[in-house]
Amino acid sequence: MQSPMQRPVPISVVAFAEPGVEDDAPAYLPMPQGMATYHPPPLPEPEDLAGHAGCVAVLRQALAALRRPGAVERTETIDLDALADGDRRLLNQVLGEGEVAAQVRGDPAVQVQESVFAGIWRVVRTAADGTVRDQLQVGALPPLLVDAALAEALQPAPPAPAGLAGVMNAPALLAELEDRSARWQPGQPPHVVNLTLLPLTPDDSALLDARLADERVLILSRGYGNCRIVGTRLPHAWRVTYFNSSDINILDTLEVCRVPEVACAAAEDLQDSAERLAEVLDWLDEC
Repeated sequence: MQSPMQRPVPISVVAFAEPGVEDDAPAYLPMPQGMATYHPPPLPEPEDLAGHAGCVAVLRQALAALRRPGAVERTETIDLDALADGDRRLLNQVLGEGEVAAQVRGDPAVQVQESVFAGIWRVVRTAADGTVRDQLQVGALPPLLVDAALAEALQPAPPAPAGLAGVMNAPALLAELEDRSARWQPGQPPHVVNLTLLPLTPDDSALLDARLADERVLILSRGYGNCRIVGTRLPHAWRVTYFNSSDINILDTLEVCRVPEVACAAAEDLQDSAERLAEVLDWLDEC
């Protein structure tokens, strides 16, 4: 599976003056060009489905998990290690790639890809010795992403860099985030710090990056533009950066929460996925 996190550096906005227009005329962001939407998976011909009962059984397990009451509040795991190669290829074709992808660096390295059916996640763990574990997880978000971010946050933070004479607002922001992180409880609404609207000097940004930056856990949500979510060195604190469809940074925030909602499938998403997956299985039954 290819890594979804290799994104280009956002370009800066450059205003081009038109003939007869003053240089200080208003500059507008480019209009959005598109967004990710659901497309039915390209299904194989009926004669190509013979002997793929293993794939159909996995899809039925996933459908049952989607339909269980409270599916969004828990995660069910379906092991794929014993799946035959032909069944695995068909499963890959049916599931496709959805809007959210993630990775966890380390041993094992973890790649997570949401399928076109929101709430069904492909989770592949690759150990340093080459051992691979392949699973489907059904739920709002694979919990291993939250667990890995929390485990990394509990490691000792590096010392603040010296020579940042231009620091102004970063110490107050760090104190606020540390307090909110220490007092966070499950069920609380997210505490959001909008960095885009705050006056931050280059040294402020350098101090925030030094104390918070940690890219062991990265999540990318692709919808109307992109959203990049990175775990930080504070427990339950995430750096969330939004880009429009032209890859221009439009919002930069820090959120204290279990995990930002933009990464998660909602209960309505799981219900919609159950309906669409049932249609696919009905088609397979008719073949």
